[in-house]
Amino acid sequence: MKFLKRGEETEPAEKSDTTGERCDVIGCSEPAHRAVSAKNAMKAGLKVNKERGKAHLCKKHYKEYKKATKMDRKLERLGR
Repeated sequence: MKFLKRGEETEPAEKSDTTGERCDVIGCSEPAHRAVSAKNAMKAGLKVNKERGKAHLCKKHYKEYKKATKMDRKLERLGR
């Protein structure tokens, strides 16, 4: 654990792509940002290479996934 002196700032930790995974959407070769269920990604309208397991999505496609599943996630939270 590092203690900071008064007025000293830390550098923001940048999220790096250390896994080397690529986006699983057909036609996209961007680095993966998040992994979601492949089944849910297909329900959201994304054309992924996998039918089971996890589908890795780049930032752009993850944003599309979030927009497509916004209402489902909201209803899930309200149902608890």
